[in-house]
Amino acid sequence: MDRMIYTAMSGAQQSFNRQAVVSNNLANVSTTGFRGQIDAMRAVPVQGDGALRTRVSVMATTPTSNFAPGPIDATGRDLDVALEGGAWLAVQDENGQEAYTRRGDLQVDGTGMITSAGRPVIGDGGPIIVPLGAELTIGADGTISAIGPGDKPDALVQVGKLKLVTPDEKSLARGDDGLFRSLDPAGNPAPLAADDNARLQTGALEGSNVSAVESMVDMIATSRMYEMQMKAVQSSEDNARQADRLLSLG
Repeated sequence: MDRMIYTAMSGAQQSFNRQAVVSNNLANVSTTGFRGQIDAMRAVPVQGDGALRTRVSVMATTPTSNFAPGPIDATGRDLDVALEGGAWLAVQDENGQEAYTRRGDLQVDGTGMITSAGRPVIGDGGPIIVPLGAELTIGADGTISAIGPGDKPDALVQVGKLKLVTPDEKSLARGDDGLFRSLDPAGNPAPLAADDNARLQTGALEGSNVSAVESMVDMIATSRMYEMQMKAVQSSEDNARQADRLLSLG
């Protein structure tokens, strides 16, 4: 009976963990530039003093993310950018380290700093600061130009350039904050050099690559899987109770 309990118990627990991944994907179906997580189940031998070759558990993992491009929607807003191809936008995380995102709904805060989802956007020399009240335009290569209120068109000046990178997606690691970081073979953070060939589309945003329909189907399937595992635990308990009753009669 313990074999059945071990298998069903671990399966139920990991189904619950998988449901959290599916729910997170579904919650971000409308998040700009979001990349869905891919989950997988794998068999894991039981470790410890009671380890036996017949005892195997299951574990839910998120080995990678779905890097397929999301849909591009035109917005007409000057500070909305959609990254083309394999380009990513460099931003600064909470620890001041460089990270990467596909989210392009840029904003200018009260200090003139350009941000993405509240995180400073990195340029050639760190976070980009622009003149407050200036009208901004962003070129296809990430060049940011500004013109002051009432100035003539020939007063347009370059005030910064977005750092665009084109990483090997296999080297990207997803953080708990939803940002991606480039890692070297040893697993240490390795900031990337700017790619002068990377391009973006202004006045547009890339949507999430998560399918709401597929996520709902996965959520229902995972819920039924959890129920099946719990029924197996209940059946094991019933079998053990019947066995005890037979032994007591003997």
